[in-house]
Amino acid sequence: MIEDTMTLLSLLGRIMRYFLLRPETLFLLCISLALWSYFFHTDEVKTIVKSSRDAVKMVKGKVAEMMQNERFGGLDVLDAEFSKTWEFKTHNVAVYSIQGRRDHMEDRFEVLADTVNKTHPSIFGVFDGHGGEAAADFAKTRLPEALRQQLLIYEREREKERSGLSYPSILEQQILNVDREMLDKLSASYNEAGTTCLVALLSDKELTVANVGDSRGVLCDKNGNAVPLSHDHKPYQLKERKRIKKAGGFISFNGSWRVQGILAMSRSLGDYPLKNLNVVIPDPDIMSFDLDKLQPQFMILASDGLWDTFSNEEAVRYIRERLDEPHFGAKSIVLQSFYRGCPDNITVMVVKFKGKAGEH
Repeated sequence: MIEDTMTLLSLLGRIMRYFLLRPETLFLLCISLALWSYFFHTDEVKTIVKSSRDAVKMVKGKVAEMMQNERFGGLDVLDAEFSKTWEFKTHNVAVYSIQGRRDHMEDRFEVLADTVNKTHPSIFGVFDGHGGEAAADFAKTRLPEALRQQLLIYEREREKERSGLSYPSILEQQILNVDREMLDKLSASYNEAGTTCLVALLSDKELTVANVGDSRGVLCDKNGNAVPLSHDHKPYQLKERKRIKKAGGFISFNGSWRVQGILAMSRSLGDYPLKNLNVVIPDPDIMSFDLDKLQPQFMILASDGLWDTFSNEEAVRYIRERLDEPHFGAKSIVLQSFYRGCPDNITVMVVKFKGKAGEH
């Protein structure tokens, strides 16, 4: 009797294992349990889902609030993320500069102004280095001072009506001189660093801007329009491409168009290996502006970190709404550019004008 019972139980066990442990049976069992949980425990399930959604919304709300808070004051949340920051402020000039997401800071800037005696025009410069900081450092140290010395001579000669120079000719001469000095110094130590060069001379009635590379200047006129003060020197531009090809060089695309597959701009200071090939040149483009005619409100001089995330028009509009801030909007727009994902160093200089001819 016991033997028959054990045999029957063994048979039942094999039958249960055969049917219950089949993949199809297990799948149907899981579906049944899920449906049972949903229909008979709806409140608990919905509570869990709602709590999760609320948590996500709360996090998104905090991020949105931080992103939309564009009037940054005091210590900013992201300040801790910047390995280094630089600030400069006078009565009408403000600069804010961050290292940002780069391992090194290669941006430089300089302001030389004689607002009391007005013996020479104010000098403003932004230099965005690459391949190290040596070239940008050299340009910042040498060029503004060389310009100041030459401008002092020019102003004295002009008073005697003996000067045959002009602001554009002085800018071109000194930029080319500094490039030659830089090449001599850096090539001696095989330093391949280079830099952009964006320099503005501001007198009572005239603004003169020289540019080499892809830093950029923009002016806000009396009507709030964006007026370009410079044009980027990029390898893909027809004029630059023809010049590079004529010199025996080439451009190729690797995320961006590059000269000889190396440099993402077609003109610079430094970069001695490319200068030796004559495919990259230091020649500045220079533009002059009549302040009485434009009656400008302010101008922006910035490294390309800003222009990667802002158009000329958007930057002018953004700064115009924030001129009452301590940094005239320079700090706000730098941080906003960082928020938008700029991977580069970012330097922004804002110069305010007053009255018809502008005070500096």
